[in-house]
Amino acid sequence: MRILVTGARGQLGRLLVERLSQAHTVTGIDIQELDLTNQPETQRFITDLQPELVIHCAALTNVDYCAEHPDDALTVNGYGTQHIALGCQAVGAAMVHISTNEVFDGTNTGAYLEYDRTHPAGNAYAYSKWVAEQMVRDLVPRHMIVRFSWLFAHGGKNFIHAILNRAASGQPMRVVTNEVAVPTYANDVAEALEKLIETRHYGIYHLVNEGRASRWTFARHILDLAGYQNTPIEKITVAEYPRPSRPPEYSVLRNFAAARLGIQLRTWQEAVAAFLNAEGLLAK
Repeated sequence: MRILVTGARGQLGRLLVERLSQAHTVTGIDIQELDLTNQPETQRFITDLQPELVIHCAALTNVDYCAEHPDDALTVNGYGTQHIALGCQAVGAAMVHISTNEVFDGTNTGAYLEYDRTHPAGNAYAYSKWVAEQMVRDLVPRHMIVRFSWLFAHGGKNFIHAILNRAASGQPMRVVTNEVAVPTYANDVAEALEKLIETRHYGIYHLVNEGRASRWTFARHILDLAGYQNTPIEKITVAEYPRPSRPPEYSVLRNFAAARLGIQLRTWQEAVAAFLNAEGLLAK
């Protein structure tokens, strides 16, 4: 199968290119190769390539930048996705769109299922990704919308590295207790997504590791596994950590649909241990 992966230098896109290239003809592109906000250019690129599947990972993911530049967020994440979707429509390609837990407003008392009502409240990044989902659903008959949260991957900046860097340098740590979601290992998402693509069962999926955690619980688990059991972390609330973008406080995703297809991910605790072990950071 001919597959196009956008955002191929990102945390997930890089892994997908590596995995899928073993059995498919994969082209990976990033902003350097294609400006997705240019509709004619995007249309021409996809028409020339004639992919059978497009996996759209590219996005503006700095949520604080998006809060301060909402027009940029909507242009890149919303209309950039529209341009990809129109290209898929033109050549008859299927599309996998990578989305986020932040399309939910965080007011649920339980985990969000795939077809629960989306409502991005007061967050420019979330709104732009919500718009993107609508574009894909309206324009591409054969589509998968894949959501996850708190992604961590090798070779990039992530929450795990940030916590360990602060611990190693002896800097004090303040981490919020009332932002709750699911830490998710990019390697596990890539493996699960490869299986999901093979099913050709189109729809909405939550590919997250099992369980849930607050940011504080996530940080505490990282430090304990890495040998920093005695390093304190001050507990604070989201309100005490001012930033341009306010995340939903409770945006736990539940993998229901993919699990029905036999695609399940391990617990987030097991995933964090595997990540640290692979990086040589797991305490003996």
